[in-house]
This record gives sequence, C-alpha cells and structure tokens, in this order.
Amino acid sequence: MSVFVLDSNIVSFYLRQNEQIIKNVQSALLDNHEVLISPIAYYEVKRGLMAIKAEKRLKEFAALCRILGVRQLDNTLLDYAAEIYAELRDNKQTIEDADILTAAFCKRHNFMLVTHNTKHFKIISDLNYCDWV
Repeated sequence: MSVFVLDSNIVSFYLRQNEQIIKNVQSALLDNHEVLISPIAYYEVKRGLMAIKAEKRLKEFAALCRILGVRQLDNTLLDYAAEIYAELRDNKQTIEDADILTAAFCKRHNFMLVTHNTKHFKIISDLNYCDWV
C-alpha cells in the first residue's frame, strides 16, 4: 500500500472538478492506497479560499479533508525541513518554505508527493513524487 500526499495545486484541481485528478484519487482509494492532504497544502488552500471568501469551496474543502485526512506537523519534521533547506542552500538552490516543508513531510514518512509543480521538487534528493495532471 502506498500513501499519496496531495500538494496544494492538486487539491485546487480537485476542488475545480478536474476529471483526471478526481479519477486518480478514486482509483488510488479503490486500490487500497491512502490519499492524504499535506498539512502545508491544507494551510495554502484554506488561506486562499478564506482570502476570497469562497464559502462554498471552503465547505467542499472541509468535506474533502474529512474524507482523505490531514496529518500534523511536529518538531522533528520541522528539524528535517531545516536540514533540507541547509542542503539546498549549500548547493545554491532555493525553493519556497512551503515546498520544503511539503517535501520534508513526504520524505520523512516515505510518502509519494502528488504535485503538478515538479520543477520545484526535482531538486530535492530522494523525494518520491508524481504528477497526476
């Protein structure tokens, strides 16, 4: 059984009723894989929906979170993210903190990150990721 972790862009596609994303989520669940929403994606999506007062989408998002689940961050994960940041900086590479935290979350638990933003994540060593779009 694999665990797939949805990045914020994938959650956004899902909420906009992207057929391919919905099909892939359903297929993964039917194949007894776990599908989660990254805690960072939770924050990014919720803040965006709240900022534009998208009440209907906020309710849809809350329902999706109840169905799929959202794991929590802890200090060991934050420490791991700091290590990734330092490694990237040593290699003169940078990405946004949200992406580093998401990558740390997935690497730490050996989860598969599902993202459409592969360009940012390809610089992180040993990160398993795929694009369902």
